[in-house]
Amino acid sequence: MKEKKNILTYEGLRKYEAELQELKVVRRQEVAQKIKEAREQGDLSENAEYDAAKDEQRDIEARIEELEKILKNAEVIIEDEVELDRINIGCQVVILDMDYEEQSEYKIVGSTEANSLKGKISNESPVGKALIGAKTGEIVEIETQAGRSRYKVLEIRRSG
Repeated sequence: MKEKKNILTYEGLRKYEAELQELKVVRRQEVAQKIKEAREQGDLSENAEYDAAKDEQRDIEARIEELEKILKNAEVIIEDEVELDRINIGCQVVILDMDYEEQSEYKIVGSTEANSLKGKISNESPVGKALIGAKTGEIVEIETQAGRSRYKVLEIRRSG
């Protein structure tokens, strides 16, 4: 079975590469030092520092593995080349909630980068999926957990 591509913006790619570098170069050494110091304290069976350091080491290695997998299957969207006639991954969009007359602004990203608290919604989310392909001025109906909502696309632009 072919693995799913992880759609990333250049910003997302750089962020994950920097995190991977930090984990491999800095954090691995820090936790190795903690384990070494805990071992020097003697009996490991009741050594909380040793157990905590081993847990931290396991978490770091798991995150390194996860990041390597994300980056191995990354498909990078070049935001400067994204067409702005329709909503696509890499666009910044301004939409108007027709029911509440509220404007929202989102960046459409791949699911790996999505973070609703930072205004980044996934192309696979109900809202993202419905918006993909819409043009400025178009009204899009979106089925969410809260029911059916209608949004008008006010603006499509490059992010940043």
